[in-house]
Amino acid sequence: MVREGVMAKDDYLPLFETKSGKGLVSFRLFAASTFAAVCVIFVYRISHMPSSNKERWAWIGLFLSELWFAFYNVISVVLRWNPAYRNTFKHRLSLRYEKVLPGIDIFVCTADPTVEPPIMVINTVLSVMSYDYPPEKLSVYLSDDGGSDLTFYAMLEASRFANQWLPFCRKFKVVPRSPEAYFRTTPEPHDNNTIMAQKWTSIKKLYEDMKTRIESTTKTGRISEEIRKEHKGFLEWDFVSSRRDHQTILQILIDGRHAKAVDSEGQPLPSLVYLAREKRPQYHHNFKAGAMNALLRVSSRISNAPIILNVDCDMYSNDSESVRDALCFLLDEEKGREIAFVQFPQVFDNLTKNDVYSSSLRILSKVDLHGFDRYGGPCYIGSGCFHKRESLCGKKYNDKACQEDLMSNKLDIIKNEEDAQVLEGICKVLASCSYEENTQWGKEMGLKYGCPVEDILTGLSIHYRGWKSVYFNPERPGFLGVAPVTLLQSLVQFKRWSEGDFEVFLTHCPFLYGHNKISLGLQFSYCMYLLWAPTSLASLYYVTVPSLCLLRGISLFPQVLNPWVIPFVYVFFGNFAYSLVEFIHLGGTCTEWLNDTRMWVYRRTTSFLFGFCDNIIKLLGFSKSAFAITAKVVDEDVSERYEQELMEFGTTSPLFTILATLALLNAFVLVGGIKRLLILEDPNINLGQNPFNMQIILCGLLVFINLPLYQAFFLRKDKGRMPSSVTNRSIAFALAACLAALQY
Repeated sequence: MVREGVMAKDDYLPLFETKSGKGLVSFRLFAASTFAAVCVIFVYRISHMPSSNKERWAWIGLFLSELWFAFYNVISVVLRWNPAYRNTFKHRLSLRYEKVLPGIDIFVCTADPTVEPPIMVINTVLSVMSYDYPPEKLSVYLSDDGGSDLTFYAMLEASRFANQWLPFCRKFKVVPRSPEAYFRTTPEPHDNNTIMAQKWTSIKKLYEDMKTRIESTTKTGRISEEIRKEHKGFLEWDFVSSRRDHQTILQILIDGRHAKAVDSEGQPLPSLVYLAREKRPQYHHNFKAGAMNALLRVSSRISNAPIILNVDCDMYSNDSESVRDALCFLLDEEKGREIAFVQFPQVFDNLTKNDVYSSSLRILSKVDLHGFDRYGGPCYIGSGCFHKRESLCGKKYNDKACQEDLMSNKLDIIKNEEDAQVLEGICKVLASCSYEENTQWGKEMGLKYGCPVEDILTGLSIHYRGWKSVYFNPERPGFLGVAPVTLLQSLVQFKRWSEGDFEVFLTHCPFLYGHNKISLGLQFSYCMYLLWAPTSLASLYYVTVPSLCLLRGISLFPQVLNPWVIPFVYVFFGNFAYSLVEFIHLGGTCTEWLNDTRMWVYRRTTSFLFGFCDNIIKLLGFSKSAFAITAKVVDEDVSERYEQELMEFGTTSPLFTILATLALLNAFVLVGGIKRLLILEDPNINLGQNPFNMQIILCGLLVFINLPLYQAFFLRKDKGRMPSSVTNRSIAFALAACLAALQY
């Protein structure tokens, strides 16, 4: 009777709760005071406009840059004004819906076996196959856009290993459930006589043997005749011309629809499907968006689960209960019907102690996206996201209809009784190149085409259709991935993101297309990232022009002893101090904060600049969207330097040329600035009255931020140092800029 009473009472309780952030009063006071200081700066800029033409233009440029920074700061404040923090109640979910849990289709995407090793791919696949969830309601689909028989072979091996791995995970509550991560982080049991120790040793040997076979085959680059005889699927590659010219390859490796698909203990196995969609030279394949849309169609015919999880191949599941966390939001009786997707943060397990490339994006993941959530966000970031199939396929939100659909979706997934081989033949058509012709796929249905950040655009379009989303950042990360281990990889990644984000702003501007569709707060929140690219112009101006004006003898800031300097000092150093305190409060270190600050300077002056320029070129009709895959395989010496937190240069790139030129320019100017500071033209003027103090301080800070670059120029002898060709070219550019400033 007591248990029945508890369950009856629990039926009225929500499946999740939302709390506001802490420390909001101090943040709001600081934001208000900063805004007041910025207004005083604007008064100074207008009231002290120089009369000389040379000084006026530099002054106006700086004023415009400060206006942009002020506007961008307002967006940041709106985004962070009242963040939302979520907590789930999985026990309530189990009490109400354990017998009628919805089916989950899991999409894993890979594109190139050389940069995304098959052994890494199957670790992600195995981690999501072993969720703490009824296995007969899980279907895992791998999209292999590389069309590689090496990846297919790895999947075949994974399907066999799953027979032993899933029971092991279930019986011993294994965490995490990626075999590679588990055996790397979990020590071997000391008592060899226990069942756990014996099984641990046995499973590890099975995994190591499988890993050896996969890596050996991958290294040779070909499938042996002996292996080819193991599965009919290898015959498909007899008709493959190249990775960009082949028919649809679809193989159901584990058919979870039937009772015969069981593990070593007789328990059901999840379905496991390999898909390499058709590729032909005359058809644009639309990168990851095209792969996801093909998976949407194929999965609708095989399993048709109402909930879809998509993960990148390098983002393995780190928590076996993440799927239940997501369902707490999607199945909540009061608010769940309006939620289209639940976004987990991207967290990486290969970060160095002080995160040398600031890949964790600590503030973004622990503050900004929570602020997004308050306004009906967050954005869809492409991995670790649980979607409702109907919202992803283009359906508009309708309160009554969605409530009815939600109740029907709690039933078992549709069981298709067709023979697997027959079903494969039917589904191949759904993944053909011509299937999408004259349809709404990529426009109104599925992921959007024509943009380097198809995830952001797709999420924005879902919000335009009336849906909301949720950001869930649990204490134990739901997914762990691989962060870039070289500076160039990191900068190129941000270049693609900023380019795509700005393209979304130009073509689907939240302030225009989102009017009366999403809240004003959500419009501002999206623009925090959509406007990364144009922020490069103001940033580039601020790190070059004040330095060049210092060389020329043009003062752009008040004297240190002048009261007008107070708002400048408060805004500049106050923001630094606040961000440092915030960073440490969120678990970072001082060195990590410095690395984060450095990387944002580098991104704004290179990645964002190139992203902006690419958009302008694209608007003029000279280029089209491209997609760059971040390599997951690096040389051993590169990994060693990464662990030592030495920035990796070691190659030529226009991005490095810009960084090097700016670093050398400020170093040259600082020498001249210090000389100007020490040798005053008027001996009656003390140091505090020097009109160039602020510019010297700014230049000195930029030199300090660039210390790793100077080491790479002149001190380092390893292969990760700056190439001499880049150094020489940058010295020439920096000297040319200095000479031009002196002659102007």
